[in-house]
Amino acid sequence: MRAEGELAEPGGKLRLFVEAPLGDAARVSPDDGQAHYLLHVMRAKLGDRIALFNGRDGEWLARVAEVTKRSCVLICEKQTAKQHDTPDIWLCFAPIKKTPADYVVQKATELGVRALLPVFTRRTIVSRVNPERMRANAIEAAEQSGRLTVPEICEAVTLEKLLAQWPKERRLFFCDEAGDAKPAVEAFRDARGTPCAVLSGPEGGFDPAEREAIRGRPFVTPLTLGQRILRADTAALAALAVWQALAGD
Repeated sequence: MRAEGELAEPGGKLRLFVEAPLGDAARVSPDDGQAHYLLHVMRAKLGDRIALFNGRDGEWLARVAEVTKRSCVLICEKQTAKQHDTPDIWLCFAPIKKTPADYVVQKATELGVRALLPVFTRRTIVSRVNPERMRANAIEAAEQSGRLTVPEICEAVTLEKLLAQWPKERRLFFCDEAGDAKPAVEAFRDARGTPCAVLSGPEGGFDPAEREAIRGRPFVTPLTLGQRILRADTAALAALAVWQALAGD
């Protein structure tokens, strides 16, 4: 049973990501989709309170102050969490079929990635990505997981372009199928506090020429996740989980 004035989803408080500035007594008008969700799905009423975050101003508890048939106004009352950054880890991944790709975006967001970079490889089956869908999935996962930021959704690039334009100060951990790569625990052990990224491949893995090109870069550290063959989405998330345990927050 929820306390008076609290609006909660199953498992925790209701949180919304908004673009508007947040601060003491700031007025926030949710967009049309959010207003519909609040008023007609969650049945929000005057006086109900909702947690808001925008990736810049921390988390604020806001009160439903005005309600019309199709919209509402929220007024910030108090800050409940100060803004802080997520660890500087990116996920570079070859797009896979729709449902697994959605899953990867959601779970990578929960695991704290700062940026998501789709990468087209020679064996990538998917020919295009939908950045709006990716962002919507990332926002929903951020709202539900309690993080204060939403990952940046980067433009999809080819593997060749990714390697050519890679910032040399950022270590790239390559999820490699070869047995001579370092175990993930060993590879990630000294990564705390340094900009990093994880690169995972498509269904069927990278072709030999791509593996050679990746391994030939000085900023790349190949790693293995064990003797079993993992699905592309499993490998990406397993690597992030190990990195978080050793070097994350």
